[in-house]
Amino acid sequence: LLAVAALHVCCCRGQGRDGGAVAAIYSLGDSITDTGNLAKEAPPGAFETIKHLPYGVTFGRPTGRCSDGLLMIDFLAHDMGLPFLNPYLAKNTSFDHGVNFAVAGATAMDPADQSNRTFSLKLQLRWFKDFMKSTFDTDEEIRKRLQSSLVLVGEIGGNDYNYALFGNKSVSEVEKLIPAVVQTIIDATKEVLDMGASRVIVPGNFPIGCFPSYLTAMASPEQSAYDSAGCLKDLNLFAAKHNAQLQRAVAGLRSSYPDAAIAYADYFNSFLSLLKGAPALGFDENSTHTACCGAGGRYNYDERRMCGVEGTAACADPSAYVSWDGIHMTQAAYKEMSRLIYHGRYLQPQILSFPE
Repeated sequence: LLAVAALHVCCCRGQGRDGGAVAAIYSLGDSITDTGNLAKEAPPGAFETIKHLPYGVTFGRPTGRCSDGLLMIDFLAHDMGLPFLNPYLAKNTSFDHGVNFAVAGATAMDPADQSNRTFSLKLQLRWFKDFMKSTFDTDEEIRKRLQSSLVLVGEIGGNDYNYALFGNKSVSEVEKLIPAVVQTIIDATKEVLDMGASRVIVPGNFPIGCFPSYLTAMASPEQSAYDSAGCLKDLNLFAAKHNAQLQRAVAGLRSSYPDAAIAYADYFNSFLSLLKGAPALGFDENSTHTACCGAGGRYNYDERRMCGVEGTAACADPSAYVSWDGIHMTQAAYKEMSRLIYHGRYLQPQILSFPE
């Protein structure tokens, strides 16, 4: 574990593809990236578990992150020579090196039922624009700032599918959402690019058929439903379809914005690579589909008794597990994912460089 204090002491900045220093990171997304917005916005009694241990146990205290410790965005910021991104809803804090607008539970599309409040991509984009306009005097100053920044649009969209799939819709029904979800992500990315962003990363979805939550909820008696890695084939195929459409759309953006560096982050194949190499990376090979924190069962996941509530317990060594709570990953897994993506071959094309 890197000492938390040490992560904030950095000597040099990461660079974009053109060699210019990255002065700030701006992030839109959901619980994969949220560093505290939901915890600050949620009313007392709601989402209480992420505000308390064992969430944050590896970090040393709960921070509002949906993990035992740090997230991919934290490791990316550190590796770029920047401090952790503060959540947008935090008060009296510094946003000199970027802002995290991501909110756990957020969807790409606005909910059909407006009484069901979620922090959609549209809302986060409005926060982003409001922040930039209140911080900089002119559109030209905003463009100048974004020219030396990195913007992440996602991961987002996963919850649009999660809510539908856990709402008992079939995979074939939920597949019909893919074009609209992808278009929503692309439209938001266009708005960011039109504001002047010069480096943008758009991540895809994970192989959700490998997650303890789905392995529990959609368990099949048929061995043929599972692949050689023990993941549900139909759900991974579904996620791959989303990713294929998103990748094509991102490629289209590159044609429309030739002066910008736009990359697709392959969460799908990087996660499968992590699973395949788990034992060599220090993970327990018998626990790659098991949550560290839960209430028991084959995958240690029960949606009625989620990590943090009475009757659940966290494992002794989260770093030996890939999954933290059945939905989100451990700090150890996020660290490896960040390495695979941002320093490896799963950022397509590679638009980042890092200080030695």
